Amino acid sequence: MNASVFFLALRRMRAPLIVLIVIYALSTLGLTLIPGIDAEGRPAPPMSFFHAFYFVSYTASTIGFGELPGAFSEAQRMWVTVVIFLSVIGWSYSIISLLALIQDRGFQQVLLTGRFVRQVRQLGEPFYILCGCGETGLLIARALDRDGIRVVTIERSEARIQELELEDFSADILALCADAAQPQQLLMAGLKHRSCRGVLAITDDDAANLAVAIASRLINPRLMVVARVASPSIEANMMSFGTHYVVNHFEKFADYLAQAIHSPNWYRLVDLLTGLPGQELPERHDPPAGDWVICGYGRFGQAVVRNLERQGVSLTVIDPDPNLSSSVHHIVGQGTEAEPLRRAGIETAVGIVAGSDQDTNNLSIAMTAKELNPDLFVVLRQNRVANQVLFDAYNANFMMVPSKIVARECLALITSPLLSRFFGLLRCWPDERAAAVAGQLEALCGGRVPLVWGVRLNAAEAPAVHQWLMMEQKPMALGRLRQDPAARAETLPLVPLLLLRDGRDHQQPADEMLLQPGDHLLFAGTRAAKLAQNLILDNRNVLGYVLTGQDAQGWLWRLLSRSGPAGEGGMQRCASNCQRGAYQGNTNRNDGKGNDERQLGT
Repeated sequence: MNASVFFLALRRMRAPLIVLIVIYALSTLGLTLIPGIDAEGRPAPPMSFFHAFYFVSYTASTIGFGELPGAFSEAQRMWVTVVIFLSVIGWSYSIISLLALIQDRGFQQVLLTGRFVRQVRQLGEPFYILCGCGETGLLIARALDRDGIRVVTIERSEARIQELELEDFSADILALCADAAQPQQLLMAGLKHRSCRGVLAITDDDAANLAVAIASRLINPRLMVVARVASPSIEANMMSFGTHYVVNHFEKFADYLAQAIHSPNWYRLVDLLTGLPGQELPERHDPPAGDWVICGYGRFGQAVVRNLERQGVSLTVIDPDPNLSSSVHHIVGQGTEAEPLRRAGIETAVGIVAGSDQDTNNLSIAMTAKELNPDLFVVLRQNRVANQVLFDAYNANFMMVPSKIVARECLALITSPLLSRFFGLLRCWPDERAAAVAGQLEALCGGRVPLVWGVRLNAAEAPAVHQWLMMEQKPMALGRLRQDPAARAETLPLVPLLLLRDGRDHQQPADEMLLQPGDHLLFAGTRAAKLAQNLILDNRNVLGYVLTGQDAQGWLWRLLSRSGPAGEGGMQRCASNCQRGAYQGNTNRNDGKGNDERQLGT
């Protein structure tokens, strides 16, 4: 890349350099041919090539050093006058050409690309390649940055790159203005880099996402690939060659809506586990069962109809296309006027989905429907985050924002890979069981959204526990990971959701269940509980205290502890404070392998 920049500059500066070389050559040659005069005014031989070039060098560059071996003859002075004007013209032409080269967009892009490649090559920490940095990409980048995970992004829009540079990230986001669908751009972004952990294809172009997924699977099959898609046919294409996760935001939201109607507590638990950790609990969404009206029969409307019909929901579709399938009850219209809404039975319906691709139309539909039926449950599709103020002012019962849905799903897959497996098992739960777990989490987290994280009992992510299980050959119960390392009689505010062992799922494992090396666990709780648990997983002394109740202290600590009961109590209090301070300052050990808490910035 450095060589290409150098040769590009030489190619663009070819003419100015040739002009300067010719001017210097002619000026030097003239001085070597024109005779001079000596100190007494008698004719003298011309200047040598060295003295002539030396004189032209400091004269043509306007330095004007003034070191003359002798007075010039009239002919020499005339030639030097010509040399001065020629050199000024030559240097002016060269400087103007150089400034034009520096301001050239193509040359600037080459320089930026070269710097980008060097920075990616020097990355020594885990990172993800983010293809597309629009509204969805920005949400993901913010969340990963808060978790300490580096991001390398490829974005076609220069305006979005500039917007990204204005964001206040803790670590610089490496950005390349290019088309991610080109495999060469992915290679420059570090697709074969040893620290690359995965690729997120989340552009708004399904074809580009498909190209990124194919290139990633072919060039580096070990990487996790997550792709965004809206077309069912392209979704099937991606799944056919082994794309790890495909997120169809239309199908995902339609499935959530149908499940919320059928099992509201199931959706409540999913909403808690995919929300923004630490924020206030989201409002419950309990869409009623009954007749529904769907406005818009595009890809989103079709997904909603399919999922609602699967749950046995009666519905009517309003769409301006008169040639819709006869399998659905169809009213021709936009839904922004009262007449088609009345013909669709809005007065007796329990809910409406405003699902067109225009935000203003969706708001108009919702407002008109609410006037006709004030008790209506309103589901609004928001296409652009920039219109958030308008949708907040309306305050719909349920919101569908594609960028947030994709961002939440991607972050869950990156930072808590076991969560998607848990959601698959959760579908078989009775509504009462989901309600019990949701209520437990709400109580433990004090009215805040819980944090979700995964733990692998291996030498990298849980060195203390893994060493205990492997070396000590002593059993250890799951409940030990729930004890407070500062006061072992107390329980940390966290809930074990899933234990994966040898491909078998153990849902809501009991505290008495014995752990084994290689177990993969999924927890939900407060951030402080996770940091406290990290101490047990990492620190052998803390683990020993939790298991036995005895502190494994050094000789100096034991000597100080002999000062008596008061001193012993002071040491215990100091140990407690040290432990608390340790897990307060302990950051995520995750290197991008799935043991981070999941966050979503809005």
